Amino acid sequence: MFIEPHINGACSGWIEIICGSMFSGKTEELIRRLNRAKIANMKTGIFKPGIDVRYDALHIVSHDDHSMEAVPVNHSHKIILLAGEAAVIGIDEAQFFDEELPQVCMKLACRGVRVIVAGLDTDFLGKPFGPMPHLLAQAEYITKLHAICTRCGNVANYSYRKIPNSDRIMLGEKDVYEPRCRKCYYAGDTI
Repeated sequence: MFIEPHINGACSGWIEIICGSMFSGKTEELIRRLNRAKIANMKTGIFKPGIDVRYDALHIVSHDDHSMEAVPVNHSHKIILLAGEAAVIGIDEAQFFDEELPQVCMKLACRGVRVIVAGLDTDFLGKPFGPMPHLLAQAEYITKLHAICTRCGNVANYSYRKIPNSDRIMLGEKDVYEPRCRKCYYAGDTI
């Protein structure tokens, strides 16, 4: 995909990805980075998928109950329309967005915007999730976070679904998912 550069001939922004399994601190890290941008008096815009209402419809919320006001959108192209003059854009739960999200992020970066995206890189089956693989390929900076395996205490990289349901998208918390290491994930009963 080719994105036409900004009028001055250069894309001066960039894309940062924060990825990992459930319970690894992705949203917490996104909130931390956005708070630092606000401390620097940078105008920010924060977006989340409209379907994610687990904690709050109008906030991104970490598992540690830190939150930040966000705009829910049902299609990624609305982010461009709502971004305004923001110098920093935060996008949470990117895996739930449509396949146009990478192009939206690239357009924003070419406008000079710092785009920070947080999301699951793999689904409960361990397969690449939604637009995340394309975002990872385009990003200048990638941070992979890990949780702690609830079975053995090792580094967890997988989101294990504890209940039988084969739907790819199923919102849930600790009642539905738990972080697991490779060994414990593949030792479990996969759905």
